[in-house]
Amino acid sequence: MPSPPSSPFAGHATPMLRKSSTRAGTQRRVYGKRRNNAARAVFEKKSPAKEVSPPPTKSDDTVEAIQSKLAAVTIQDESVSPPADVDSAAEETQQEEKDATPEPSSPASQQSETSTPQTSPEKAKPYETMVEVRISAKTLQPTPSKPQGKSSIPSIDRRVPRQKIPIGRRSSGLVHDTKANTYVRPILNEALSAVASQNIQKFSTWASRSATMFHVAKLAEGSYGEVYKLHLREESCRPAVSKSKLAKLQAYGDGVFKVVPLRAQSGPGSKKFTTIDEIVSEVKMLKYLDPIPGFARFREIHVVQGRFPESFQSAWDYYKKTKDDCMNPNPSSKKAYPDTQLWAIVEMDDAGCELEKFSWASIFQIYDIFWGVAMALARAEEYALFEHRDLHLGNVCIRSTRPDGSMEPPTELEVARQQSSSGFGASSLETTIIDYSLSRADLRLADLLDDPEGVIEIASSDLDKKQIFDAVGRDKDEILLRNTYRHMRATLYTGNPAETEKTPDIPGIWAEYVPRTNLVWLLFILKNLLKNRKMEPEQPAVSVQRRALAPCSPNKKLTEGGSARGKPKAKDHEVAGALVKKRQAKDLSARVSNLKQTLQDRLKSVLELLDIEHGHEDMCCAADLVAYAMDSQWLAEQDFF
Repeated sequence: MPSPPSSPFAGHATPMLRKSSTRAGTQRRVYGKRRNNAARAVFEKKSPAKEVSPPPTKSDDTVEAIQSKLAAVTIQDESVSPPADVDSAAEETQQEEKDATPEPSSPASQQSETSTPQTSPEKAKPYETMVEVRISAKTLQPTPSKPQGKSSIPSIDRRVPRQKIPIGRRSSGLVHDTKANTYVRPILNEALSAVASQNIQKFSTWASRSATMFHVAKLAEGSYGEVYKLHLREESCRPAVSKSKLAKLQAYGDGVFKVVPLRAQSGPGSKKFTTIDEIVSEVKMLKYLDPIPGFARFREIHVVQGRFPESFQSAWDYYKKTKDDCMNPNPSSKKAYPDTQLWAIVEMDDAGCELEKFSWASIFQIYDIFWGVAMALARAEEYALFEHRDLHLGNVCIRSTRPDGSMEPPTELEVARQQSSSGFGASSLETTIIDYSLSRADLRLADLLDDPEGVIEIASSDLDKKQIFDAVGRDKDEILLRNTYRHMRATLYTGNPAETEKTPDIPGIWAEYVPRTNLVWLLFILKNLLKNRKMEPEQPAVSVQRRALAPCSPNKKLTEGGSARGKPKAKDHEVAGALVKKRQAKDLSARVSNLKQTLQDRLKSVLELLDIEHGHEDMCCAADLVAYAMDSQWLAEQDFF
């Protein structure tokens, strides 16, 4: 890990080290459950996560390999003559055995030598012979082939030693620019796969690995960069890949790629775009918060260079034509991006649709979205002393857990089948918090866990340099957003979110942990959910379907006789069943209506608890709010744990 800079708060996103408290020094617990594990690096062929143990050395004929073979040879106790071209360490012994020693090039003669008993008692004693082997670089004359026999000494194939091959072989997909690779090395060190951590990759080569198998679509954009999604083209993949590989690609699912232009080290582009420290800080938080339910699943980080490849450029052009919020410059413009532009690509699981692009109507949807975000923040506060600090509607994603993926409001029957007694989970919507570029967290360093005091790294970003506190909104929604930024700053600087008057900047203050800022953003989300609620569609009336007319029974008298003896007619059964179903449907609608009103009242109470000026004074973090909700039976324990 790089050492902290002399002025740790001079940059935008600066990690710093500090001694953790007793609470932070212990291993924190992750509450909640993950549905599945994140997939890894779809573009990296044969590049799984890096292993700690080094890869096995391949067998070859290099000098090092021959020396290792010689080191493994066991010298027998019998007297054996060394080869003729070897400098013997026991020259006197060779002189005594000169007459009895055959040519070393003949394996058969070596066998006869070792099998002949020694007559001298002195020579019969075992002794060790020190042998030094020198392999000459000169080309030796080939020896005539002779019949092979068993020998106690392996023969040495003397060749001209090959040139040593470097470990990192050059590839057309890698950028071999030492200066550029050194500049982005902190990002490459966070990569999981061997290819992604080795070098900068060419953007075109990196994207070509998926061109035939995936369709690229642009999802959104922001000041940081742009977000793209890759959909698997199953029909085009079937004839090209095996069934096992296609199954892996299907299990991998759709991936989301956040493409971020990196600030240049010098020259054009050195005063704009995202810094190396900011990306490193975000990736570290992504990896650290990955186990927490409700947070984005991290897959990989890549660094590429060059212009947008055709697949990504086409996705950008289509987004420009069909959307009205395309504000970023065209990636093909050389005025905006040079040919040597560096990009960081953060690969994540698909978390669904952004909340700002979703139309919610049911109170059950609002209830699930709000408490889903609140519980995720509460888990992160406990696990990493986390503050998001930029939790607008674009940084909350939602997806449906229904088998068909439908995101429509729940029906009365779906609400009635809900197992939770609190009313949470009826909409089948799952929330995910994304984008930690402005966030703050305590990150435990794996290589420093031996320290008994628990050294941790604080990942944060100096928001005073972002120029986000002086902006004025153009409409009511944007005014609410800009005021929320100012309330957050006031919470950090003064402890009172209502005191929004601008105060002088304090260096280093954004590294402090003030979890009440999470409550400021939860209030912002809840206000938007209630204010922008659409008209809820009317539930279809429960209609009782009448049975089709049956043909008249030929045994008319038996039917009439049965009816005469007191047995009810079929028509009476139908009428009675219809009345029961109607009464049950009416009772069900009444229970659902009462539950809706209950949830509405609870959320209004939350608005009062989180009010900027008159809120509950003991409400200091998202964990306090969740604990209050569980005590009030607004949430059940199984909803959180």
